[in-house]
Amino acid sequence: MTRPPTAVPRATAVTAVLLTVLAGLLVLTVREDGYFADPAGLSWLYAACWALFAAAVWSLRRVPARHATALVLAGGVAVALTGLVAPPRTSTDSFRYAWDGRVQAAGISPYDHAPADTALLPYRDDWLFPTGAACGEPDLAPVSEGVCTRINRPRVHTVYPPAGELYFLLVHALSPDGARHKALQTGGAVLAVTTTLVLLRVLRRRGDPRTAAYWAWCPAVAVEAVNNAHADALAVLLSVLALGLTVRHRARGGAVLGLAVAAKLLPAVLIPGALSGVRRARDAAATLLPAAAVLTALYLPYVLLSHSSVLGYLGGYADEEGYQDASAGNRYALLRLLLPDSWAVPAVAAGMLAVSLYVMRRGDPGRPWSGALLVTGTAFLLTTPGYSWYALLPIALVALDGRWEWLGVAVAGAAAYLTGRVVPYAGTAVYAAAALAVLCGWAARRRARGRRRTPDRTTGTFSPAGEAR
Repeated sequence: MTRPPTAVPRATAVTAVLLTVLAGLLVLTVREDGYFADPAGLSWLYAACWALFAAAVWSLRRVPARHATALVLAGGVAVALTGLVAPPRTSTDSFRYAWDGRVQAAGISPYDHAPADTALLPYRDDWLFPTGAACGEPDLAPVSEGVCTRINRPRVHTVYPPAGELYFLLVHALSPDGARHKALQTGGAVLAVTTTLVLLRVLRRRGDPRTAAYWAWCPAVAVEAVNNAHADALAVLLSVLALGLTVRHRARGGAVLGLAVAAKLLPAVLIPGALSGVRRARDAAATLLPAAAVLTALYLPYVLLSHSSVLGYLGGYADEEGYQDASAGNRYALLRLLLPDSWAVPAVAAGMLAVSLYVMRRGDPGRPWSGALLVTGTAFLLTTPGYSWYALLPIALVALDGRWEWLGVAVAGAAAYLTGRVVPYAGTAVYAAAALAVLCGWAARRRARGRRRTPDRTTGTFSPAGEAR
């Protein structure tokens, strides 16, 4: 059916208006310092941002592809910039990044000393280590008498892998004096917009560029990648680039995947997707060996220069978050509704193995991100992480693949991290809703494929009438 002449400009205008309102609301949300004082109110603001995001993406469906690309990019820039209007509001991780960059610039391995170690006294300043009355703020950790720090867990070594540490060093080296949190936030904005550009490039060849909006306009990108400046943004950019390269150049894709894992360990979950449909051992090796080589090459200098383990607080973090003992935290929330706590970890291992094998055997090598989304999304539903920034990776995979129902895991992570402070089990409830949405999406897509394959009874041919648009 031919659209009326006014349909195109009207759809573009409506989408632009929705994006403008979304950007304005994101500014209010980022400026709202409600994590400790009013988590309920902040949750409602965040929910409104997600509602506007959904409306804008829905409106984008009617915008022609030739206009949509520019709109996606412009909206992505606007959304990213909203994260710069205030200091980090709901996370203190970026303060550790700034400290690790400063320590490395002084020629010291970030794995050798905890921030509270007196050996690093010469590198403290009033920003990261306030004193006196300033220590009354709720997000500061005590260090010694009259001294506190913005860095969380100041008595443990860093947990971040080497590519992440090199990124912190680079940002420190490029930052002017007094930049403080703005340097890492600006880096996050650059990474977010660059990811949008890579998504658009990949989707021009193998998808619909409109789906890049799932990343570019997502409220989580403004809040977590930019305002909180999480290093996950770097890992996401490298992950998207790796999966895009894997389609034509397995070795290059594998090498970049190694970089992604070295930025934040979470992208290791993409390996089954990168091996989608692989039938020969040499094809698998073409991806895995470069990834392992890059990871080793990045770790080796730190191993040689450090006196302590380069794994840092990784093991302690896993224990603290309940990943090794299901009864110790809020992990595996959905499984624990159905199984005894002691069964949760084996059930996760079995479930992840089954899904990974399925993707490697049945996945589409021309769309490795599709299998990667299935494996990553399943990992989130099985482990139910309580940190909202982890979901930046599945959001980018949704942008590549287009299965929007998986965005529910990002909403669930935010509910667990923020709304769960005032509503017990909010995260569990939203993770359950996210799982239901994924099942409904799978059933609907399966039914649509069945209709497309239904033979025409009069001609014996297949009718395209049921094809989803």
